[in-house]
Amino acid sequence: MYKKRLYLLFIAPKRDNYDMKEILSGNEAIARGAFEAGCLVASAYPGTPSTEILENVTNYKEINSSWAPNEKVALEVAIGASFGGARALVCMKHVGVNVAADPLFTASYTGVRGGLVLVAADDPEMHSSQNEQDSRNYAAFSKVPMLEPADSAECKEFTRLAFDLSEKFDTPVMLRSCTRISHGKSIVELGERKTDLPAPKLVKDAPKLVMLPGNARVRHPLVEERSIKLSEFGDTSNINRMELHSDEIGIICAGVTYQYVCEALPDASVLKLGMVWPLPANLIREFSDKVKQLFVVEELDPFLELQVKALGISCHGKDFIPLCGELSPGRIRDAFAKAGIAESVEESSLQNIELVPPRPPNMCPGCPHRGVFYELNRANAFVTGDIGCYTLGFMPPLNAMDTCVCMGASISMGSGIVRALPEEEQKRVVAVIGDSTFLHTGINSLMEMAWNKAPATVIILDNRITAMTGRQENPASGYTLSGEEASEVNIPELCRVLGIRNVRTIDPYNLEETRQAIIEEMNRPEPSVIITNRPCCLIKGADRFRKSTVLEVDQGKCTGCKACLRIGCPAIEWKPNQNGDRGKAFIDPLLCTGCTICQQLCKFNAIGGRK
Repeated sequence: MYKKRLYLLFIAPKRDNYDMKEILSGNEAIARGAFEAGCLVASAYPGTPSTEILENVTNYKEINSSWAPNEKVALEVAIGASFGGARALVCMKHVGVNVAADPLFTASYTGVRGGLVLVAADDPEMHSSQNEQDSRNYAAFSKVPMLEPADSAECKEFTRLAFDLSEKFDTPVMLRSCTRISHGKSIVELGERKTDLPAPKLVKDAPKLVMLPGNARVRHPLVEERSIKLSEFGDTSNINRMELHSDEIGIICAGVTYQYVCEALPDASVLKLGMVWPLPANLIREFSDKVKQLFVVEELDPFLELQVKALGISCHGKDFIPLCGELSPGRIRDAFAKAGIAESVEESSLQNIELVPPRPPNMCPGCPHRGVFYELNRANAFVTGDIGCYTLGFMPPLNAMDTCVCMGASISMGSGIVRALPEEEQKRVVAVIGDSTFLHTGINSLMEMAWNKAPATVIILDNRITAMTGRQENPASGYTLSGEEASEVNIPELCRVLGIRNVRTIDPYNLEETRQAIIEEMNRPEPSVIITNRPCCLIKGADRFRKSTVLEVDQGKCTGCKACLRIGCPAIEWKPNQNGDRGKAFIDPLLCTGCTICQQLCKFNAIGGRK
């Protein structure tokens, strides 16, 4: 389709002179830290807020970096590189750790050869996620250490340290970020790349690397001993430090909450934890002895609080700090004020007085998914949805998505729902999934649907890219992370190989074709797949696939019926008339892509090519 894709990435340029400082985001700093640590292999699946890490790693040509089909594969690639003796980095958002949990738990037993670092980027407040899970629980559950930086400088330094700890203690190391740390910027001092590492080579060591039960039983006690040694390391390492100001109030915190605490309560003593698992038990006891009241301030779960209480130390935490959502200096100070420990703050000082108009999320003008959801709504389909920008199909006025749980679940849920329904109701079930999500975890689901003959319809919205996270490549796009041509998964043929006999490809810009395909496949008493064939309108060069020129509304023909508004296109505005009649539609020429969906809806031929 294209010879080579061009990218506009905001990446800190590589320099030969490292004796300098730069303002970097946390994600940029993690990438820089991996480079300086001598990392040789990096793998990831894109997911906000972690996506930019790997996109910035590509700036360092010494690192072999690539997207993987999903997070499990990405971690296994990194584990393989580590077993070969190379330092390896793997990055994902918090829900991606769920997908990667299988190899993570066993890699804790095998340990490493080259340093292995897993970055998990949490998303408190769910800015772009379906849940608020706390990745610190995975560190404790899998018995691997976790570091948590508080700014971009620590992102870089902790990444370097994580590789060292990984090799010193023979363990994968998790690095926890969050949205504010990943996307916030601060000053970072650049350093030189570590070049004195052993060269990668193959070493046979089956007792360590082959986790059959006999070998795993031997490795488990080593994991427990490792946790004790890491806790002792934390007691003396400057990665955990006490900042003593007052003997009245002591606060234990980590990561971005350290910044909030310092701003909200500058006179309080603080124990700042850089390693949040395993905890430095002796250091925590020492700190608690120095203050009259001990508090734990942390976002999401009472992870640190429960561990401190398990040490037999009395403290306050979630009894007055919110359990859900992000914290902030204002929220923290307000919580302490309500407890009578700090002065209250005027409400106006905690809010932005200037009111900002609401901006609900919406599909882009010309999005090839819009017509599909419009027709699904008209067909009264029960749509099992998935994770992607097409999840916005649930929003008004399309209102055409009824479930959304996790990556790849739409097909599995559709397959399950039809088994619980009478035959007539089964016809309404349609699963919708994007091309990248299908390749992520939808393939197994479609295989199950075909195998068990679940009579549901699947629509694969193939827009040639991983659109939601910023238009990253995937195995069906035909290009690698660096934009080089690569093998291209043939999705229609793959569906047939999995056992689906009824596979058809449609043009989603053609409403009549889309409507007919949906109705016919919904009435088919066996599994079927519809695949759309229009690329994301934001891909460079996608304009060659548009159907016409920019459109406009003939105000003389427009009757004000509002049919064109039913698709919710941001390019279409409604301008009421001053004389009190119904008003007219107007198409913004700067936003219109000429997809013609609105033109097909207008029964009065009021929409045509711009003259």
